[in-house]
Amino acid sequence: MAKLEVSGATFSYDGKQKIFDDISFTVDSGEVFCILGPNGTGKSTLLRCLCNLYKLGKGRITVDGDDIASMNQAKLARRIGFIPQTHTPTFPYTVFNVVLMGRTPYLSMLASPSEKDYRIAEQAIKMIHIEHITDKPYTQLSGGQMQLVLLARVLAQEPDILLLDEPTSQLDVGNQMRTIGIIKKLARDGFSLVVTSHFPDHAFLYADKVGILKDKTFVKAGATEAILTEQNLTRAYGVDIRIIRVADGINRKVVIPMVAPVSEFRE
Repeated sequence: MAKLEVSGATFSYDGKQKIFDDISFTVDSGEVFCILGPNGTGKSTLLRCLCNLYKLGKGRITVDGDDIASMNQAKLARRIGFIPQTHTPTFPYTVFNVVLMGRTPYLSMLASPSEKDYRIAEQAIKMIHIEHITDKPYTQLSGGQMQLVLLARVLAQEPDILLLDEPTSQLDVGNQMRTIGIIKKLARDGFSLVVTSHFPDHAFLYADKVGILKDKTFVKAGATEAILTEQNLTRAYGVDIRIIRVADGINRKVVIPMVAPVSEFRE
């Protein structure tokens, strides 16, 4: 698969106010890097920079040593797949056709999808377990269903690196756990994944590394078990946080935020 390396990444929309500054990390094949942090800290913006939708002001992003800024759109799409947090559909394509669009980087301008492209789209749909909505118009889906369809589409794209922006945010508890299972399987299959999340619990389940983004940079980044501590999470989110381990055959850590007094709510 591929290694993603980010060195000194800095971004600003207007050239003055930095959204994030001097971000550096690496994600090797088979690793999941989870980006945590409060609302408005630039997590989604960082992901868009990682696939060159937004151009860095400073710094460098490479895939196996190749700078993504030098790649054309088709080549980049074969290396990096991105699922945004929200998506507004325009045309009522069927779910199958939306997934099939993931094959676009492999087609010339006037070419039609081949039998191989159809087969890969079908495999992606089966992997996400959405066969029951294959013929349904995409515009008639719930937000959670759309998220699963976009995940199938990016798998049909067959990139080496996956960028997932809040992949469980609109899903019910069952589909959250199924998506986490898919993320873990993709890592076992050798994909490199960068995932943003508002659920520190989820990072314990699938992430090899974590970066806590706050005040325009990573306040802490490294191995999940070392970074996800009560002290670091309390500092990041501004509320008292406890971490407990659930035994009884479950053997996992659970993050418990304490309710903040109304006087501490921010405008």
